[in-house]
Amino acid sequence: MITFDDVTITYPGASTPTLTHVDLVIPEGELVLVVGRTGSGKTTLLRAINGLVPHFTGGTLAGRVIVDGRDTASHPPRELADLVGVVPQDPMSGFVTDTVEDELAYGMECLGIAPDVMRRRVEETLDLLGLADIRQRPLRSLSGGQRQRVAIGAVLAAHPRVLVLDEPTSALDPGAAEEVLAALQRLVHDLGVTVVMAEHRLERVVQYADMVVVVPGGDQRVRSGTPAEIMRSAPIAPPVVELGRLAGWQPLPLSVRDARRAAGPLRDLLVGRTPHLRAVPLKARGLASTDDLVVRYGNHVALNHVSIDIAKGEIVALMGRNGAGKSTLLNAMVGVGPRGTGRVRVDGADPVALSGAALLRSVGLVPQEPGDLLESTTVADECRASDRDADCAAGTTRALLALMAPDIEDGTHPRDLSEGQRLLLVLCVILAARPPLLLLDEPTRGLDYPTKARLARVLTDLAEAGHAVMLATHDVELVAEVADRVVILAEGEVVADGPTTEVVTSSPMFAPQVAKILSPESWLTVDQVAGAMTADELDGVAG
Repeated sequence: MITFDDVTITYPGASTPTLTHVDLVIPEGELVLVVGRTGSGKTTLLRAINGLVPHFTGGTLAGRVIVDGRDTASHPPRELADLVGVVPQDPMSGFVTDTVEDELAYGMECLGIAPDVMRRRVEETLDLLGLADIRQRPLRSLSGGQRQRVAIGAVLAAHPRVLVLDEPTSALDPGAAEEVLAALQRLVHDLGVTVVMAEHRLERVVQYADMVVVVPGGDQRVRSGTPAEIMRSAPIAPPVVELGRLAGWQPLPLSVRDARRAAGPLRDLLVGRTPHLRAVPLKARGLASTDDLVVRYGNHVALNHVSIDIAKGEIVALMGRNGAGKSTLLNAMVGVGPRGTGRVRVDGADPVALSGAALLRSVGLVPQEPGDLLESTTVADECRASDRDADCAAGTTRALLALMAPDIEDGTHPRDLSEGQRLLLVLCVILAARPPLLLLDEPTRGLDYPTKARLARVLTDLAEAGHAVMLATHDVELVAEVADRVVILAEGEVVADGPTTEVVTSSPMFAPQVAKILSPESWLTVDQVAGAMTADELDGVAG
């Protein structure tokens, strides 16, 4: 179905190719997972499948990309639209209409599909992706995860033979992600659609893949194989694989179910032991708080009498399904958006009353769409502007960026960065002012495992230095790694608030992979397990 024949792609002005001598064959009806470091070239590989590279992006493409017999060099994206559907990282960038239902129909209108067929497919797609209850909603009123599902639905409704998705579950809660992945599996298994997706959250998708394509970046060659083959030595792997490597399980498990079958001896060894947890000073709360907060968007109640108190040195994870009110709460705590009744205090002041440098030094928010905060034409200019705005020493922001993302070059335009790289740049811009309260909305979207590990270390260091961190996230593995406390929202109300171990292990939806594998013992991460066992004990488990 898809063939890359000695493909090398170089962008305009780049000194080195983004992809080098790629040879790849993807059969029809396969679910293919593309993995690699942030900025390694995964998105470039995907865009080459429908001709966006180089017809839209510019640059040079050496070699050939053939999709169902069509050479993308001689067929621009408009001539592949009936064959290849693409869902980008940023859903809003692809929307054309104003409402959910209109967006689902728009692509089919462009392809000249009959009205009665369009109507049937719209209804099928609404049911398939759980969008029926928001069919008339304006797209701009949706949460990030809802937008992601609409973007997927708008492409699926046209029934393409090849579906290309860039980070399709990154903004979805665990339940919504499972629904989308189940829908993709039905397309592959029942209709023979070829699905190619780039995804950093391997714990969600690797067990469903027929093929894994590794894009290592630099001058290294792209390689492919079955999930079992690739995961044995892959530099990035989900927790279930990392735990299997630690315990020496053979064959290496790719799913929680397979890991539980092998985990009996390991669970027995861990009985009576307790995980090492980060010590959080038992200080009185009050650095930041909301008191009986109510926020409405028209007749819709987004937050309903929410009261939360956050202490210095505390990392609080805000979880809940898409549309539960997480982003609204973060916006209220930085003084953005509507506010009905109730009170918000950050470091003794209402953020609405602060502006400019005073607000930056009080609370910082990294939004879901971090590119909205970037204005300069180069990374270096963005860093210099950040230093001026935060009134900090020259070079502060650039030094933070060198720690978080050493591969980002000064002369790069921020819009040319990958989604994950842009997020890291914005995070460094916010951190330059070292606000007492740091708020992050889906901070690991677009981040690979090593970069996410660096982010976790930065957040932990900030907390140990006395800063408070609240992150709204669907990334249960990040929560297990860094959060001291979890608050779960549902329909704008707080339904759970307690220590991370207690909250996530009691929830099948929000439990990390290690907790599911080792249940009923309360272990959350591979590092916790490794720290509790000796080398001899691990050798014994491996047999």
